[in-house]
Amino acid sequence: MADLNTDVRYIKGIGEKKALALHKLGVFTLYDLVSFFPRKYDDRTQYRPIALAMDGESVCIRAIAADVPRLTRIRRGLDLVKFKAVDDSGIVDITYFNQSYVKDNIHRGESYVFFGKMEVKGAHRSMTNPVYETDEKENGVTGRIVPIYRMSAGLNQRSILQAVRQGLDVCGEQIPDILPEALRLRCELAPARYAYENIHFPADFGALELARRRLIFEELFVLACALGRMRGQRVREGGIPVHESDLTEFWSTLPFSPTGAQRRAVDQAAKDLHSGSVMNRLVQGDVGSGKTLVAAALIWYVWKSGLSSAFMAPTEILADQHYHTLSGMLEPLGLRVGKLTGAMSAKEKREVKALLKDGQLDLIIGTHALFSQDVEYTNLGLVVTDEQHRFGVGQRSALIGKGQRPHVLVMSATPIPRTLALIIYGDLDVSVIDELPPGRQKVDTFAVNESYRSRLNGFIRKLCGEGRQVFVVCPMVEENEELPTPLKSAEEHAKELAEAFPELHVGCVHGKMKSKDKDAVMAAFVKGETDILVSTTVIEVGVDVPNAALMIVENAERFGLSQLHQLRGRVGRGQHKSWCILVSDADSDDVKARLGIMTRTSDGFKISEEDLRLRGPGDFFGARQHGLPETHIADLGADTDTLQRAQQEASLLLSQDPELLKPENRLLRERVELLFRENADSFN
Repeated sequence: MADLNTDVRYIKGIGEKKALALHKLGVFTLYDLVSFFPRKYDDRTQYRPIALAMDGESVCIRAIAADVPRLTRIRRGLDLVKFKAVDDSGIVDITYFNQSYVKDNIHRGESYVFFGKMEVKGAHRSMTNPVYETDEKENGVTGRIVPIYRMSAGLNQRSILQAVRQGLDVCGEQIPDILPEALRLRCELAPARYAYENIHFPADFGALELARRRLIFEELFVLACALGRMRGQRVREGGIPVHESDLTEFWSTLPFSPTGAQRRAVDQAAKDLHSGSVMNRLVQGDVGSGKTLVAAALIWYVWKSGLSSAFMAPTEILADQHYHTLSGMLEPLGLRVGKLTGAMSAKEKREVKALLKDGQLDLIIGTHALFSQDVEYTNLGLVVTDEQHRFGVGQRSALIGKGQRPHVLVMSATPIPRTLALIIYGDLDVSVIDELPPGRQKVDTFAVNESYRSRLNGFIRKLCGEGRQVFVVCPMVEENEELPTPLKSAEEHAKELAEAFPELHVGCVHGKMKSKDKDAVMAAFVKGETDILVSTTVIEVGVDVPNAALMIVENAERFGLSQLHQLRGRVGRGQHKSWCILVSDADSDDVKARLGIMTRTSDGFKISEEDLRLRGPGDFFGARQHGLPETHIADLGADTDTLQRAQQEASLLLSQDPELLKPENRLLRERVELLFRENADSFN
C-alpha cells in the first residue's frame, strides 16, 4: 500500500517519463506531490449563455457541437480545427490551433462545457483553444475553481491535477498535522487534511482562503521554529571571553559625538560580547548612518581583551575605504591595522600574512582574500562583514572558521522591515541605527521624463563647472535590440555624454569588466580625476565620494525603491548640496506612484516597507544569497502579518520547549529537522 514516502513513479498514470518531469519540479515522493501547491487559480465557476458572454470575459459555456469539426492544414506546422457550438441563446465559432486530435474528440450533436475567453465582434462570437470536457464530468476542469501548477516539459495541467487527486485519495488521511492542537485552535487554523484538499480542489473561495491561511502559517511557523532553535543553540554555546570595558574611554577619543542610535547599537553588541555566548549581531542602518563607527568601537572593545578582528568588505575599493577610515580611528589608540586584498603584490601579501600569523596585527581589513587557505589568525575574536548579502554563505563560514567560534558582527545599509530582517538574517540579533549623524546633507529628489534632458545636461555642466562630480546609473551594460523598450546602456550613454561634454572627463564602470579595470575606473573617480561616472548598479553600495553632488538614474522604473535609495545614498556625503534625479518615460500610474515615494521621503525604512508591499522581498534578497530555504506557498512580501504571528507563536513555543521534546511537538520537531537536512548549505 502506498504511503507518503512512495516514489511518484509508482502512482497510477505517472510512470518513468512523467516521474522524470516531476523530478525537475522537485517532486519525488507522494508527499512532495500533494505538497506541490498551485501557483494560481482560474475561476471557472461562472457559466454564461453564449449571447450574454462579454468580449474578453473568461467564462464557461454549456453548448452542443453543431457540426463535424473540420481539420485544415494551413501550412507545415500550423493545423486548424474549426466547428460551431450552439446553446439556446446563440452560436459561437470555436478554433483550435495545432490540436488536431480535437477533431476526433468532439462529436456533432453532443453536449460539452467549454472554458475560455470570449471574443465578440458585432454579432459574431468566437473562442480560441478553450478547455473542454463532457458535461458534468466528475473531478473535471470546468465549473469550478481550477488550480494552475508550475510546468516542465512532458507534463500538462490535467495530468498533474489527476496525479494530485489520486495522491490525496490514496494517502490524504496520512498527512501529518504538525501544529500542536492548542496552537491550531488558538490561531483559528484549519486541520491539515482539509487544507491540503482545498488548496488543490477548493470547494469555494472561502475554503481556498482557509486552506491558504493554514498552509502559509505552517510554512512560516516551521521556518521560525528552525531559526529560533538555531538561536537557542548558539546562546547555549560558549563564546570567546571578552572582558567588560568602559566605552567612555573610546568615545572620548572621537572628535565628534556619536548619535544615540550608534551608542545603543554598541551597547547591545558589547552586552553580547561579555554574555558568555557567541555574538551574532546585525547592525542595520540607512546609508550614512555611521555603521563603521559601531564596528570601530567593537574592534577596540575586543582588542582590550587581547583579541584581534577581521573586517571583510565585498570589493577592493570598499576595503581600501574602510582601511583608510578605521586605521585613522584606531591606530592613534594603539591598534595595529593591516590590509589584505587580491590586488596587492605577492610580496605584500606574504608580509601581511606573516604579521597576522605572528599576532602582530590587531585588525586586518580586506576582501575574500581574508579567508584564503594560507591565511592564519592569532586570537581571532571578532569577524565583521560589510553588506552581508553580497557574500555567499560559504564565504562567510570560511572566514568564521579561521577562529575558534569568533563573535560575528554583520553590517548592512539595505534597510529591511524588521519582520523580514528576522527571517532573512536567520538567527542574528538585530540592532537598528535609525538616526543620521549631524551634518549629513539632505538629498533633494526629483522624478522627470526625457523632455527635461537639455535642462538636465545644463545642470550637469553647471555642477561640474563648480568642481562637483556626477554619478549616472543605467539599467544595462550594453545595447540590446531584443528588448521591447529602449533602455539606456552604460557603455552607449557614456559615449553620448562624452560627446555632449567634450570638456569633461567621463568614465564608465559595470559588472562585466575585470575587477582590476573596474577598480581603476572607480579609483579615478574617487580621486576626482573623472567628472562623470556612468555605471550600472555596481556603485550601489558603499562607495564614498564626498565631492559627488548629483545622482542621475536613467530608466528609473527598472529599479526597486530600495535600490534607488541605495543609489541616492552615494551623494550628499560631503559638505555640498546634493540632488538625485530619477529619469523615466514610463507613463503608468504604478511607476509614478513608486517614484513619487522617493521624492517625498528619505527614510530608508519607510521606503523599504513600500518596496516590500509593492515588489515583494526579491529586491532585498538579490541573487538568493539570503541563506533561506525557498518557500513553497508563503510570500515573504505579502504575508508579513502571518509571518509576524508565526514568529510570535514560535517564540512562545520554544520558550516552553526549546528542543521540541514534548510528545505533542514530535511531528513539528521532525519537520524542523527535515528542513535543516534539506537546506544544510542554505541557512545563515
